[in-house]
This record gives sequence, structure tokens and C-alpha cells, in this order.
Amino acid sequence: MQYRMYGKTGDKVSVLGYGAMRLPMKDNHVDMDISVAMIRRAIELGVNYVDTAVGYCNGESQIAVGKAVKGLRDKVFVSTKNHYKGPSGDEWQRLLDQSLERIDVDYIDFYHSHGLGWEEYKNMLGPGKPMERFHKAKEQGLIRHMCFSCHDSPENMIKLIDTGEFEGMLVQYNLLDRRNEDAIAHAHEKGMGVAIMGPVGGGRLVSPSEKLQGMVGAKSTPEIALRFVISNPNVTIALSGMNSMEMVEENCATASREEALSEEERRRVIEILNESQKLAELYCTGCGYCMPCPNDVDIPANFSAMNLYRVFGLKELAMRQYKSLGRKRKGDGFVEAWAAACVECGKCEPKCPQKIKIREQLKETHNALGTS
Repeated sequence: MQYRMYGKTGDKVSVLGYGAMRLPMKDNHVDMDISVAMIRRAIELGVNYVDTAVGYCNGESQIAVGKAVKGLRDKVFVSTKNHYKGPSGDEWQRLLDQSLERIDVDYIDFYHSHGLGWEEYKNMLGPGKPMERFHKAKEQGLIRHMCFSCHDSPENMIKLIDTGEFEGMLVQYNLLDRRNEDAIAHAHEKGMGVAIMGPVGGGRLVSPSEKLQGMVGAKSTPEIALRFVISNPNVTIALSGMNSMEMVEENCATASREEALSEEERRRVIEILNESQKLAELYCTGCGYCMPCPNDVDIPANFSAMNLYRVFGLKELAMRQYKSLGRKRKGDGFVEAWAAACVECGKCEPKCPQKIKIREQLKETHNALGTS
């Protein structure tokens, strides 16, 4: 297992962390025996960072993590989160106390404000409010490091970094979504630890792709996805939501490589990704000017699915994404938003700045993805 320093904290963490968000379930409850065994096997293989949150797995993820790290507390860093972003310091404290009880620990190593955005952060400032309690909890030894997870824009992410209040952050980054790359580099430059969620695209990069695997001769798409994230020198740790023993073994083997990607391999991968993005934008930039469709077809979403297949070779993923558009929520009901619902009225085409032959492309999308 490879290890990196988590920012300026002095803690050395494994480059692979255990994300306890998708633990095996049985009758709507976490299968504790299997989950604990998987987490402990990962720890045996060198993983020393386990991440959970209040709401994961119907609220039982924290309990499973607590059982898994029992007797191993000096070897494992525990990370969890507080989703409360209102004005009440008492409510924020209640959730911290609840997490300590559920995990059955005296302190939490990496404590995140969960899904923090810039506007929410500003609402948490002031006497008696959550940010004051955050600092007090650290002073009391209930938490060791103040962190945040974030789905806000990269610009607002950088604002949060620049407050200087946080020692680390947890953000999304993967082969298909590199929008946070500059914010990740900025956090690293500021001496923060950077944890990555969704290195395999929340399961999207599980589908086989000869194109992606062929970039560096990887055995599987998840392997190249994980190696790509870990090879970024600004990334501290990649969290993987491992839900099978096979995945634990494979991911730990990948994270134990002396070098995830060589500089030349990483340069080549980025070059291919940039070329692929340009190719995707030739088909559709996702601007949405063609919308709304009078028949509820989600044109950009259909073309996004088609690009996963046409540009990245991810046919299984593309077909799943396309199928989901056949029943898309709208208001209190559902509509058919897939290409098959197009009635060829043509109202979209004059509005497209790319001059895409939308009706023709929608037919092609359905023919490629709508049949098994």
C-alpha cells in the first residue's frame, strides 16, 4: 500500500480509503458480518482510512465502521460527516455526539461539514453557530481535523479553501469529471489534504471500455480510473465504496503499485481525455439551448448517454443511462424523456448553435442504446 501525508496534519494516510457508503445490505439492513470482514480485510492490506456518514446505509454505516475498527483504533483513521448546515450550534453538536456514540469512539480523526457550499458556510458563522462549535469540538479533542465535503462550483470551493478554516476537503474527481482539478491543486498548494469521492464515477466506470483500458493496458475500467486519480500528485487519498471482497482485493492491489501512472502515461491519458472531450462537444456541448422539448425529450441527457458510448466506449453505462430517461421524474409524475419519445417536430434544431441534426441524432441514439 502506498501512503501520503494528509496536508499539514502530520498524518500519513493510505492512498486508498474505504468508503462505507455502499456496504452489502440484507433485508434493508447492513450485513454486519460481511461488511466488517471486508473493512478489516482492507485494513489488513494496508488501508488506514475509513469514511462514513450519518445517513449512509439507512444510518447503519457508522455502526458497521465502529465494529470494524474496534481494537484497531490506533491503526485506523476514522472519517465522518455532519450534514447540518443551519444556524443552530446545538443541533450541529447533537449530530457530532450521535456519531461518536454510533461509531463507539472517543474522537473522530477527520470530521467533515457534509456537502458544504459557500452560501451555507456563511450561514454557519457567528456566536453559538456551527462553525464556532466546530472549532470548540477540536479544542475539546472530540475531533482532530476540520474538513468539508463539497458539491459546489469550483469557484466556491476555492473560496472555502481560502477561508483557512479547514485542514482537508472531500470532492468529486474522476476520468469523466475533471472540473475540480484546479480547486484540488489550489487546496494542495494551501497545505490541505485532498480526499476524492467517486474515483470510479460512483460506479459509472465499472463498465468495460476497451478505449479507456487500452490507454495504459489496464485489466479493467475501475483499475485505470483509480490509477488516474491516485496519479494526481495533488490528491492525497481516493475513497472507494467497496461492496465485495473481490473489489477490496483488486483496489488494494491497484493502490499498492509503486507508481500508479508514470508521468508519460498520465500525460497521454490526459491528452486522450482532452481529445475525447472535444469530440464529444462536436456532437453536443450540453448548452441546453434546444430545450425545452414540447414532448419532454431531454435532448442533452440523451446525447450525453450517446457520448459515453460513442466517445468513451462505455456502452453498458450508456444503455443504463438511456433506459433511465424512459421514466424521468417531472413534477409529481413521470415522463418519457428518452429519444424514442421524439415526434420529429423539429422545433429544437433552429435553436442549436452547433447546427446538430437533432432529430437524426436522436434516432441514432435510440437505435444504438434502446435495443439490447
